[in-house]
Amino acid sequence: MQDEKNYSFELIVTTDKMQADLMLHTEENDVRITEEELREYLKKNNIVYGLMDQAIQHFCENPVKYRDNPLAVAYGLPPVAGANGRIEYTFQSNLSDEKKPKELEDGRVDFYSIVQIPNVSRGQLLAKKVPAGAGEAGMTVTGEQVAPQKGKEAVIKLGKNVVMNEEKTLVYAAIDGQVSFSDSDKINVFPVYEVIGDVDFGVGNIDFVGTVVVRGSVPTGFRIKASGDIRILGSVEGAELEAGGSVEIRSGIVAQDKGSVVAGNDVRTSFIQNGRVTAGNDVIVSQSIMFSNVRAGRNITCNGPKGIIIGGVLQAGNRITARVIGNSSSTPTVLEVGAKPQLRNELTQLIRELQNVYENMRKTDQGLHVLDQMAVSGSLPPDKKAMQIKLRNTRIILEKEIKKMEARKKEVEELIEGESPAAVEVQSIMYPGIKLVFGRRVRFIKKEFSHTRFVVLDGEITTSTLI
Repeated sequence: MQDEKNYSFELIVTTDKMQADLMLHTEENDVRITEEELREYLKKNNIVYGLMDQAIQHFCENPVKYRDNPLAVAYGLPPVAGANGRIEYTFQSNLSDEKKPKELEDGRVDFYSIVQIPNVSRGQLLAKKVPAGAGEAGMTVTGEQVAPQKGKEAVIKLGKNVVMNEEKTLVYAAIDGQVSFSDSDKINVFPVYEVIGDVDFGVGNIDFVGTVVVRGSVPTGFRIKASGDIRILGSVEGAELEAGGSVEIRSGIVAQDKGSVVAGNDVRTSFIQNGRVTAGNDVIVSQSIMFSNVRAGRNITCNGPKGIIIGGVLQAGNRITARVIGNSSSTPTVLEVGAKPQLRNELTQLIRELQNVYENMRKTDQGLHVLDQMAVSGSLPPDKKAMQIKLRNTRIILEKEIKKMEARKKEVEELIEGESPAAVEVQSIMYPGIKLVFGRRVRFIKKEFSHTRFVVLDGEITTSTLI
């Protein structure tokens, strides 16, 4: 706006309309502007929200100060994104990270609390879906409402022997049994098979569609397979344990390089010695991991009263944490973090398979289009009619395949995207002789470190002090 005093305003509004700056253009050094005049200018230029009274006052007190020098005079209100939805589990479960074993004075751990079975009854509510928040709308400096981003809805993943209400917000048990999580956190209810005492030749190998509880030990040579959880109140020697859910062992694993323990979810135990352990999610050990091969899709944690890792190869998708790593003899120990090859390989394979299915769909649609055009012109011969029916059936099958594969692809992408930054943490001391592997990056530890976190920063494995 130009007036008789030979000055003009310039208004600068950001592209998102969340800030308005005002600047003065004049050749004079004595300029007088009233707040009323300035506010009227802003109003005429649609700056009606978030006006900064103090800034306007300063501008009017000394206008020349803002000659060719912008001053923010209005701020919009950014929208607040809605909270993500979540799943609330309504049963008492020892699978929760909140529940920890009792540590005894001599350093041993009482795992009785961990092996308590979360039993549920038919019809019992297991989980409820808390919807995502809508968020709060924002406002631009021009008075336009800015819609908020709604939170991401949570997905309840159903396993076996559970049912959902019509609104798909509540999950109930379909049978009496034990709750177990498997296959990317699907919720299941399984019946329970219980062994009173040790597994011996009177019991034999166990293959059970449900959860297995052994109130004794499992010697070398025996095999237990369960679609739910496996709970061992004693120890495990060189046996083979495979669970679709979690494996929990009260007294520890002394495998003598025989057998293996595999869990779709978590493995919890007191110690692992000369064992092979694989978990889809976490491996949680209270005392020690000695000369063992341990793999976890997420984290390996060994930070109890002793919390020591010596020898072997440990691989975790996200994080390895221990109180002590290595020993004064520099025993070779390999710690690998930050890579989930099984997920990345699966994603690559899914993309390749989807391309093939979409190509088959394209050819099917092309063939159907030709036959449909022929049908419009007249009746189809019997062989063409049979071909048309076959192609329609093929299309239905391909649609189902695409829907299933796209859902799994999205799930895998979210799992990969949700990976936290990889780290190795030692709470007390790390000795020389350790080999750290972060994806393709390698670092050999040649001196002692204490209270240290190892992460990748700017392409190098670097350290920071744990607080």
